[in-house]
Amino acid sequence: MPKQDQLKSEQAKWLYVTLSSTDEAKTIAKALVTDRLVACANILGDIQSVYWWDGAVQEETEVAMVLKTRASLVSKVTARITQLHSYDCPCVVALDIADGHPEYLKWIFKETEQYADKV
Repeated sequence: MPKQDQLKSEQAKWLYVTLSSTDEAKTIAKALVTDRLVACANILGDIQSVYWWDGAVQEETEVAMVLKTRASLVSKVTARITQLHSYDCPCVVALDIADGHPEYLKWIFKETEQYADKV
């Protein structure tokens, strides 16, 4: 498990991603977890999205997914999602995890350290 000073030097991140289907979400989630880029993926299910694209307002059913990783891996996670994603411009946004259950935060770092050590 990472030491407390490691947790202070690098922040955990929460990524929000939208996808075209549950199948696409599962495929990307499994790839990211298998690659150890993220500790966990939660597929939240169908959402209704309204957005501007190609000069018009669009309405679509999409699938939302959240991912937990470390700050140093966000660009690698984003690149891998972009590589696997069906959209031209996928929604991938990262938010700081400011606080939380200390053991869970340690777990995020433990599960992603194998990839982080390669960076």
